[in-house]
Amino acid sequence: MPGPNADRQVKMHYAEYKTVLSPKNGMNLYRGCTHGCIYCDSRSVCYRMDHDFEDIEVKQNAPQILEEQLKRKRGPCMISTGAMCDPYLHLEEDLQMTRQCLSVIEKYGFGVSVLTKSARIMRDIDILKAINRKAKCVVQITLTTYDEDLCRKLEPNVSTTYERFKVLEAMNEAGIPTVVWLCPILPFINDTEENLRGLLDYCIKAKVKGIICFGFGTTLREGDREYFYASLDRLFPGMKQRYIEQFGNSYVCNSPNNVMLAKVLRETCEQHDIMYRGDEVFGYLQRFETKARQSSLFDAYE
Repeated sequence: MPGPNADRQVKMHYAEYKTVLSPKNGMNLYRGCTHGCIYCDSRSVCYRMDHDFEDIEVKQNAPQILEEQLKRKRGPCMISTGAMCDPYLHLEEDLQMTRQCLSVIEKYGFGVSVLTKSARIMRDIDILKAINRKAKCVVQITLTTYDEDLCRKLEPNVSTTYERFKVLEAMNEAGIPTVVWLCPILPFINDTEENLRGLLDYCIKAKVKGIICFGFGTTLREGDREYFYASLDRLFPGMKQRYIEQFGNSYVCNSPNNVMLAKVLRETCEQHDIMYRGDEVFGYLQRFETKARQSSLFDAYE
């Protein structure tokens, strides 16, 4: 389920784009976010967003642009979405940009990997299953915080961790493989063995195929750091000063528990046959697979 503020008025504006796919076939239909996660790297100044982060920029005519781009491809491949902005923001309920683009991907026999924190993805399980019957569909879900009350503080306007776990279960039942991102894990806040084991228990129960974790900690840079510190002042008085004393202006802020937590992750994944090495998981996500021959515009290349 969406977070408690899902019914609020969402600011948005359209912008003209010539492409919706990056050179590596990443697809971001929106710029900005309304999920309110206190640690969001996409707020960083380096991304040169010239509008308020909560004023969502929508790529005009994105489904039509995507269709033209797919037609020009020499063959089908994996399309990924959600790396910069979640494809299931609040306004997706009305605009349905993501759903329309998934339909285009299915039409031309491409694969897709979708990264989200929102249970809104369940709306599109019919298209995701259709894609997975032809090619490969992978649903990626970010999990950071096992405790639901703490989750509501860190990620206030999006589905809770338990709700995301139920999405993982539903995808598994539908035959759609899943990957979990365990990041960020915030030093002194949710960097405990109890938190990690709770999240890993969800992964085991949902039979996830892989887990992506770049280490236990977070990253901070201009734009992101200021918002994060203001949130710490509001939610965890005194915590900002602890970060300043521990990390200064460092980009990478590793948890003091990083080594211990990494060992728990490695041992758990090996015990339950879950991929956890970055090259292996990313290789799987990027590898296009065809499950059944289909008539498509690419027949001409055979």
